[in-house]
Amino acid sequence: MSTQNSTIISAEQFISTEKLMQGKNELIILHSDQRYLLRITRNGKLILTK
Repeated sequence: MSTQNSTIISAEQFISTEKLMQGKNELIILHSDQRYLLRITRNGKLILTK
């Protein structure tokens, strides 16, 4: 048996991009009074910019 620490992640810690984005391609996230833009590219990639 391995001595590595393993972390159990519960399902409540996950959210699908479909649920998060609600059909949109862009979402503004407010974090510590900073605005970030999360967007889905035409190729289906996620990009987060400040």
